[in-house]
Amino acid sequence: MAATTGNNLRIKTGLAEMLKGGVIMDVMNVEQARIAEEAGAVSVMALERVPAMIRAEGGVARMANPKLIKEIMATVSIPVMAKARIGHFAEAQVLQELGVDFIDESEVLTPADEVFHIDKHQFTTPFVCGAKNLGEALRRIAEGAAMIRTKGEPGTGDVVHAVQHMRQITQEIKALTVLSDQELYNAAKVHGAPYELVQMVAKTGKLPVPNFSAGGIATPADAALMMQLGAETVFVGSGIFMKDGATPLNVKSYTKEDAEVGLCTSAEVGKHCAPDEYDEAVSRAKAIVIATVHYNDPKIIAEASEAVLGSMKGLAAAAIEERDRMQNRGW
Repeated sequence: MAATTGNNLRIKTGLAEMLKGGVIMDVMNVEQARIAEEAGAVSVMALERVPAMIRAEGGVARMANPKLIKEIMATVSIPVMAKARIGHFAEAQVLQELGVDFIDESEVLTPADEVFHIDKHQFTTPFVCGAKNLGEALRRIAEGAAMIRTKGEPGTGDVVHAVQHMRQITQEIKALTVLSDQELYNAAKVHGAPYELVQMVAKTGKLPVPNFSAGGIATPADAALMMQLGAETVFVGSGIFMKDGATPLNVKSYTKEDAEVGLCTSAEVGKHCAPDEYDEAVSRAKAIVIATVHYNDPKIIAEASEAVLGSMKGLAAAAIEERDRMQNRGW
């Protein structure tokens, strides 16, 4: 690993800038990855369980199997991201070795370190990190993050906390812009962030890296809402490929192996196992991409929403106990 220079950080941030204005979709297999790319996603996040499944099934959530990540990387031509646990720099080392385009130090996975986040300056692969307020965002940037995403509450399909976090960061940035230099020193202490970063944000009125949104975005209107609130791109996790609870839509096709064991006939090889569920997933993916691109056009968003064949039932974030909220992981 090589420590990040100022030039390398600019390169990393430039790679993140290329994803602006699009949708990044969680995918659990190559079939989902193909749907995401064909729908117009700017990137995919490779993982074994989407947040809704992690929340429903429990257990320890870790980095995805490298075999799955490599299969997805070999399937699509768009950038591939993968998640590492908070503080688990060895998982990040593995992901960098695999050649993923971005590493997400993610609160969705079970944290590996309750004190330290990964020193992202020690990696050449750019990192994206979650934040629910300006202090968290600036601390992650100080550690070397090239992209910030507001956390929301993952796996719920409830956008309320994504809205809250985006509004809070925006308001806290605006508050800095009217402070004197003397007051900025105190603001740096309040936010627990380096003075130089606080001063930079105060002068420019924005974060020095792209600010995306995630957590609970499940419909075309959700995506448009977050873009209008200031998100530069949206992450959509469980909202595209999930049914109710921990059950994903079946988007797979029959294979020769399926025919050999009697799961289908030879004539069905290559056909979708559950055509209706496949069509539903495709409709969701396409609609969210369209709404994100045309987020300021209610007519197009309405048409995209009308074309959606279904949506995940979701879970009201207010019903989740404070101790069980993924957004509270990270410090």
